Amino acid sequence: MKAQVFLAALLSFAPVAQSFAEPLRLWEGDAPGALGNAEHDIPTLTIYEPAPGKATGTAMVICPGGGYGGLAPHEGEGYAKYLAEFGVTSFVLKYRLGSKGYRHPAMLNDAQRAIRVVRAGAEKWGIKRVGIMGSSAGGHLASTALTHFDAGKADAADPVEKQSSRPDFGVLCYAVISMENGVTHAGSKNNLLGKDPDPALVEYLSSEKQVTKDTPPCFVWSTWEDPGVSVKNSLRFVAALQKVRVPFDFHVYQKGGHGIGLGDGRKGNTAENAHPWAKDLVFWMRQNDWVK
Repeated sequence: MKAQVFLAALLSFAPVAQSFAEPLRLWEGDAPGALGNAEHDIPTLTIYEPAPGKATGTAMVICPGGGYGGLAPHEGEGYAKYLAEFGVTSFVLKYRLGSKGYRHPAMLNDAQRAIRVVRAGAEKWGIKRVGIMGSSAGGHLASTALTHFDAGKADAADPVEKQSSRPDFGVLCYAVISMENGVTHAGSKNNLLGKDPDPALVEYLSSEKQVTKDTPPCFVWSTWEDPGVSVKNSLRFVAALQKVRVPFDFHVYQKGGHGIGLGDGRKGNTAENAHPWAKDLVFWMRQNDWVK
């Protein structure tokens, strides 16, 4: 009964477009594996809805980057506000972090639960499809959600857990993909897995090795000169997608440091100064009839 009450509370939530609305907790009580009840122990979603009449039925769960040690606002709220202009209802995920003592699978559990929560509220929010988007380490989290998912548990007492955790599409921005030394971002790997992780876990969370024909379509981009996360990560992921013929849109831009967000690092991270990747993303989404 408590699960149904919690779902009803989720569906009654009605934020204003692009507002600092009160975040939604992903679980009614403590999240699975919670180490405490401080703010950083409580994964949440902050919702940004398009202006009335502009919604397209497309939702995006957004995973900010930060090396699994922090959450970069410009890769969360910044993206959400930009996408709202094109009718996308965005859900910025505050997931648990390695810097606060968490390790896998807490982060993936949070991302999967976020997708289920959005699907559980689809009727309320007018949602027909759910994508997941992430940058840097947040891109790694998104890539794990794209390669590890299930159809939900039909007999679950919690109605949210009945929902599928498979995204309908993915957007990976200068993403960490591999956990292999020499390719991965060492700080992200350490925060996610700790030191000297089991080789089987390294394999499991190297997303280029987990792609199958059931992986959703993806938009992937990096910059050639990125000093933080090697373009090798994106190259490996799209090669895996191509091998099993999963559709993708792939862009490598020569210029651009790591963590540029919407902007180009010189003019600021705003929609007005958006790097071409942001416009290319909207073009791809239009081609797939996900935005107008």
